[in-house]
Amino acid sequence: MSKPGYRKESFGGHVFNAVNYALLLLIALVCLLPFVNVLASSFASTQEVVEKKFVLFPTTFSLDAYRYILSTPTIFKGLAVSVGTTLAGTIVSMALTALMAYGLSRKYLYGRDFINFVVVFSMLFSGGMIPTFLVVKAVGLIDSYWSLIIPVAINAFNLIIMRNFFQALPEGLEESAKIDGSNDFGVFLKIMMPLALPSIATLSLFYAVAYWNTYMNAILYITNSAKWPLQVLLRQIVIVSSGMQGESTSVDVIPPAQTIKMAVIVIATVPMLIAYPFVQKHFTKGALLGAVKG
Repeated sequence: MSKPGYRKESFGGHVFNAVNYALLLLIALVCLLPFVNVLASSFASTQEVVEKKFVLFPTTFSLDAYRYILSTPTIFKGLAVSVGTTLAGTIVSMALTALMAYGLSRKYLYGRDFINFVVVFSMLFSGGMIPTFLVVKAVGLIDSYWSLIIPVAINAFNLIIMRNFFQALPEGLEESAKIDGSNDFGVFLKIMMPLALPSIATLSLFYAVAYWNTYMNAILYITNSAKWPLQVLLRQIVIVSSGMQGESTSVDVIPPAQTIKMAVIVIATVPMLIAYPFVQKHFTKGALLGAVKG
């Protein structure tokens, strides 16, 4: 006897679910295989990389590529620059985004519609590379770490998501807090920000990934190679290794350029993969909360 409210699934339903699971598993494997290949190739021996075009399980593990990359004296300096830029940039961006989003979510803000229009307009049209460079140069940010943060401090898409999140909150929360004697800044810090933690976690990940992958801005604005972030430095290592194959260095012989490229990808990706699980539970919730109300 079937349980009340329980509908027995037909044979066609089982077949449909089985096909769906099989397709999703196949898609997952197709997406996962390139990452496995990158990781395996970075640990593969020189001979195996030369003989095989696609490596999934290296027969002989080798750390030559990582040993070569880490033998570069400036690699840890570039890592420190990237970590510092990512942390400082994420904090600055989230502070500015949250403040501006909260202001634009208040209906009584004078000029709110025009500012919202400008924000949306900036998503479709930008000043371009050369005008942006001239502005950065005019304000004296060339060769400064702030040139990697200030020009991209607020992302319009992230701003709109957070603004929509604040708009979805009941207006009675703000009114109750003001009746109790709180000002606008107090409402923002004590009421709105705690409620916005899922959205903050999600957008912080977006900003952190963007700052960690900073490449073009560093090429444009940082002229001192000692201040290069990790992404630019790793690119230089790949270029140098490609032109020095077979030469002797402090790590005996330089590994194949392909192995070094794979190791570079792993080094550049792993920090973000480590950070993602800590905000994963907030990721979907935070993105959807800010995307429901337009």
